[in-house]
Amino acid sequence: MSVSLLLPILGILLGGVFLSAQAPINAALAKSLGDPVLAACISFGIGFLILAVVSAFRGAWPSGSAVAAAPWWSWLGGLLGAFYVAIVIWGVPQLGVVSTVAALIFGQVVAALVLDALGAFGLPVQAITWQRLLAAGMILGGLVLSRTG
Repeated sequence: MSVSLLLPILGILLGGVFLSAQAPINAALAKSLGDPVLAACISFGIGFLILAVVSAFRGAWPSGSAVAAAPWWSWLGGLLGAFYVAIVIWGVPQLGVVSTVAALIFGQVVAALVLDALGAFGLPVQAITWQRLLAAGMILGGLVLSRTG
């Protein structure tokens, strides 16, 4: 595997580790505060502050024309992320981290299959193949197995 592929894969794997750790950390915050939505708000607030500082140091603030040129739907990421964080905070105490993450990954893969097949949001079109369906099925199998026994 080339270094140009290895580095992003390792970074994404680390992101997966962080997401799995974030789930029980945020759930513990919600338990302490008594409200999963407030915990999600605080989580996003801390994340916003960190990203704002990093962006400022990088000089990455966009111009007004760049902001105006962005498609309307490109602003929905924060809304989707807020739902994700809040639902994970709610789900972890009920399902555990493994089942919660397995359900998230299954949902992501199913949505990714559809988004790829449609070429949504400017993505290159990639067909739904039996191999991709099998991969999704294996993840679903992992979710089912995580809830048995």
